[in-house]
Amino acid sequence: MRPILVGILLFLTISFAKAQSYSIIDGRAIRMYQEAEELTLSRQYDAAIAKYKDAIDREGSFLEAYVKLAQLQITQGKLDEAEKTASAGKSRLGGKNATKQNRADIGWVFSNLYLKQGEFQKAFDEFQATEPLFDASFRKSSYYLEMKNQMEFLATQLGNFQPIEKEKLPEPLNQFQLQYFPVLTADGEQILFTKRDGTGNNDKEDIFMSFVSPEGNWSKPQSIAQTINSIYNEGTCSVTADGNILIYTSCDAPDSEGSCDLYIAYKVNGMWQRPRNMGKNVNSRSWDSQPSLSADGRVLFFSSNRKGGYGGNDIWYSIMQNDATWSEAKNLGDVVNTPKDEISPFMFFNNEILFFASNGHPGFGGMDIQLSKVVDGEFTKPENLGWPINDQLDQVALFITAQKDYAYFTELTTSEKEHDRSLLYRFKFPDEISLGENLTVTEGKVFNSNTGEPIDATLSLVSLINDSTLYRFNADGKTGAFTMIYPDKAISGLYVEKKGYLPKIFNVERDNIKNVKDLKVELVPVAAGEEFVFENVFFEFDEYSLKPESISSLKRLVKFLSENPNVNILIIGHTDNVGSANYNQTLSLQRAESVQKYLIEQGFHQGRVLVEGKGDKEPMVKNDSPENKALNRRITIKVL
Repeated sequence: MRPILVGILLFLTISFAKAQSYSIIDGRAIRMYQEAEELTLSRQYDAAIAKYKDAIDREGSFLEAYVKLAQLQITQGKLDEAEKTASAGKSRLGGKNATKQNRADIGWVFSNLYLKQGEFQKAFDEFQATEPLFDASFRKSSYYLEMKNQMEFLATQLGNFQPIEKEKLPEPLNQFQLQYFPVLTADGEQILFTKRDGTGNNDKEDIFMSFVSPEGNWSKPQSIAQTINSIYNEGTCSVTADGNILIYTSCDAPDSEGSCDLYIAYKVNGMWQRPRNMGKNVNSRSWDSQPSLSADGRVLFFSSNRKGGYGGNDIWYSIMQNDATWSEAKNLGDVVNTPKDEISPFMFFNNEILFFASNGHPGFGGMDIQLSKVVDGEFTKPENLGWPINDQLDQVALFITAQKDYAYFTELTTSEKEHDRSLLYRFKFPDEISLGENLTVTEGKVFNSNTGEPIDATLSLVSLINDSTLYRFNADGKTGAFTMIYPDKAISGLYVEKKGYLPKIFNVERDNIKNVKDLKVELVPVAAGEEFVFENVFFEFDEYSLKPESISSLKRLVKFLSENPNVNILIIGHTDNVGSANYNQTLSLQRAESVQKYLIEQGFHQGRVLVEGKGDKEPMVKNDSPENKALNRRITIKVL
């Protein structure tokens, strides 16, 4: 365990040294105490402990020695021994030489001890009882102010205990000495984690993976790929929701920019391609690690101790550009980052909630998991996930499934008799912690309608309200398979596109394509006479002016015409059977002309974008329900 209270320990050493008065007068015991102080300053803790014990054995009322001994035992993680020592010292406070300062010092030790034991109510009560004893100079110290802030935080948390039941992942997972930093694909069917056989210099890190069967059984973990794992260390990875883009950490590789760098690899036709260093825009000469990709792989978050940050380790980010290069990494800012450490970012699948570990924001002790929400493009003040997700120990990483049902994490076990082990666990994520709207996952395949061959098409999920791209994924070129995530947006469109093919456009809500396991998307090769429904073009009732929600589809049509400069199209308007035939004929033509007008304004010659109105003459379905009538009110595009 790391020495978490060295700073407090040194403060007490300095304060007592200045005091030059003790609760005893035995000179030999005092000399033992002073020798122990010197040993403490040189970090010879075991020898110092022995000297403090000698001083107490010689003079059982030596209150200052009890305080210093208990403090050292806390520093070494020997909490039970520290509690016995502090209790023995507390029992001596009734002596005639005990002072207000002695009582304050014993109370301070117990406040810290209870925090490290996770006895937060006891720590809070002890501090409240002891605080009136602190003198004015101590109240100005950083030690007091930090403790005061933590107690104010505890006051907001006590009584809000949310029980969780930890579940160790079953065999054949957890078969290695060390496995940590678990991540899963959006469908929850694949888990990736860092595997290490031990803590020796020859025990290197690799990325391993396992798949779950429909019955819930995990396959035997295996190396992710020979192209990824090497003679160097590979670990702490992040994968896109569909499992096709991987970013991971590798240390001390020949092409690294610094000690540890981030590398990226793409899965093409079902095979992981050789990874490449993400370059100087992302990596630095410092430590760069612990990546988290947004669900569609367009934004990368990671932790780094490079220059230009706010503290030791900060959260940084980089954005994938249109040409597939990555922008220069930027610091996430001082709302998230502090003068201390922020590590292990995890951007939830909705791209709206960032989780990370920090010891700089209010917490229970050590590293706590915090969350910050994206509101109007800005990160909000982080919120602690509360107890018992966070406790007195270090919580360094958390991964929550797209379905919001489970949170996966690593638990480290330490024993004096056994080597350290780290195991993979999960727990049901509390409903009380809001993760925004629900997400659903759709899986399917894209293929050529003529030949049945798979197509590596691009699938873009777009909010039709503001034309913002929510997610963008690619279908696998070997199988045509894809995975898409759908947030519960009011209006969204799915655009499936590949150069040389007519685009396929869905209205997600109306077409009921959420949570489908085998959605089959047929793309039609561009050819004269082929036609497609131009979905997500909206008009007011009985009007022909285009509504703002139509802009996403209109932009797609511009893109299609630009990629196919030799193609001319016929824009055909259709209506339902409400109203007279002549009226519907005129309205359908006017609506087609509205689309034509937009394209002409984008620079296309009128001869490339002809129009026709067919009124209610060619319904897609019978006009026997409001839903069917809505389908018949449409624009189609025909290749000439």
